Amino acid sequence: MRVLMLGWEFPPFISGGLGTACHGLTRAMTRLDMDVLFVLPKTVASAACSSRAVPPAERTAGSITLRAVPSSVASPYGGLAAGAASPGAEQARQAALLMGGTALRVVGTGAASGYEGDLIGRIEQYAARCLEITRDESFDVIHAHDWVTFPAALAIAARSGKPLVAHVHSTEFDRSGEQVNQAVYDIEHRGMHGAQTVIAVSQRTKRIIVERYGVPAWKVQVVYNGIEPCPAAPARIAGGAQAVLFLGRITRQKGPEYFVRAAEKVLSKRNGVRFIIAGWGDLGPQTVEQVAALGLGLHVRFAGFLRGEEVERAYREADVFVMPSVSEPFGLAALEAAQHGAALVLSKSSGVSEVLHRGALLVDFWDVDLMADRILALLNRPELAETVRREAAAEVRRLTWDAAAQRCIEVYEQHAAALVN
Repeated sequence: MRVLMLGWEFPPFISGGLGTACHGLTRAMTRLDMDVLFVLPKTVASAACSSRAVPPAERTAGSITLRAVPSSVASPYGGLAAGAASPGAEQARQAALLMGGTALRVVGTGAASGYEGDLIGRIEQYAARCLEITRDESFDVIHAHDWVTFPAALAIAARSGKPLVAHVHSTEFDRSGEQVNQAVYDIEHRGMHGAQTVIAVSQRTKRIIVERYGVPAWKVQVVYNGIEPCPAAPARIAGGAQAVLFLGRITRQKGPEYFVRAAEKVLSKRNGVRFIIAGWGDLGPQTVEQVAALGLGLHVRFAGFLRGEEVERAYREADVFVMPSVSEPFGLAALEAAQHGAALVLSKSSGVSEVLHRGALLVDFWDVDLMADRILALLNRPELAETVRREAAAEVRRLTWDAAAQRCIEVYEQHAAALVN
């Protein structure tokens, strides 16, 4: 079976969890003998995909071909987030990760300026380019990741007659609360209703899709994200003051203000704890001002964007990882943090809390008193922290990309059987 997959990011260009999810899912599909053509709304830049051994326009790693057309790259959400991979230094690592599949091609459509400016107009340009670039391609199913790709997916489905699977990693209600962008909501609505199946990354996301977009519950399948297995837990960075980590976009959705308020309460009871805020976003300046106003400047460090080994080091340095999200469809960073040995405090408003039943302490994002108490409990009670880490490690081992890919393949096969019948 051949899958036409549409997404707006793929390593080494990552602005959040979506790129990591697309990479993990497609890599697992190639291990399961699927043939995947991945089309990006921006080009896999030659700087990131070139090799001394082959021309920059095309590089083959084993059975995997990456094709590149020179173009600038940007995120629809305003720049790279914490954990974003940068081209060049990360290229070798990503190439090594990609090797060993059956068939995965990543093709850039050459969108000239990413998605700054006229976002909707550029999405329409992307849809037109997708129609053109896939005209002579054969495939059995279309798999579209998030709203940016939905217009293109609908157009290709209409022309080809192939079934469409819409994969929802985040909704406009997650990103904007009740102040939704109507144009974005309309695109999401059309894509979900035009698809034969909608995949949600959590039960939480499924509820939003059903209740806020009017999609029938029977049409929505939940496929949880996964993580690549780690043979051995990375070595912790010992020594120094205990550290508490926030890693993600500094936006309303991620709840950085609640992290800072909890930090104030922790420091009022235990001096010497370090708080690290990794990432940036539209609330970055406001969060810096909040830290200054509370007199926490000596205790809170803004790490900015972290890339590659910097992300690994932040996880290894953290005694506690806090995800205070207001609305988190899944939350891959929590799995990564757990895999690196950090004890977790997670918002109940997250999809990942549905799968980490015993491996995290859960709080309401707005309850900063309880959030602070949970952080202090993990810092003050080593035996509790070790129990939480051990339980998380066991649960994370069961959350593999191979399992997620297999669930997606089962959805594809249902549609393939329906076409035959």
